[in-house]
Amino acid sequence: MSGEHQIYGRKGKFSLIGLLVVLGILSGTWQPKIAIRLPMGRERSARIEMKELEESLQLFYLDVGRYPTTSEGLEATVHSPWNVNSWQGPYRSTDLPKDPWGKRYIYRCPGGHNTFDLSSSGPDGVEDSIDDIVSWK
Repeated sequence: MSGEHQIYGRKGKFSLIGLLVVLGILSGTWQPKIAIRLPMGRERSARIEMKELEESLQLFYLDVGRYPTTSEGLEATVHSPWNVNSWQGPYRSTDLPKDPWGKRYIYRCPGGHNTFDLSSSGPDGVEDSIDDIVSWK
């Protein structure tokens, strides 16, 4: 057999150090892209969840003739408020989600911007700050 056809020769092997160097280079170039996309993904996730919550509020409205009050909150889409006879829910197949940062979504009815306002306090967790995600924009 000639040296050209060797499969297990030194040329075909990867060294552990070489593999670690390549992985280090790749992780260093991908990390900034991931760091940029993660906040965008969380914001997008919050907007999708807020749309789903709005849909459950619309279903509540169709049965009850009004939106839940602020004190009844989003819970009214999952559990019947004590004083509502026409409630036909639950209007969601799952319990209420928390926003991507682990906080409760903020619901107000009547709202300051629409009939009801739905928002997330965003990454900083502070209500009425610049990074809030809101249903009215």
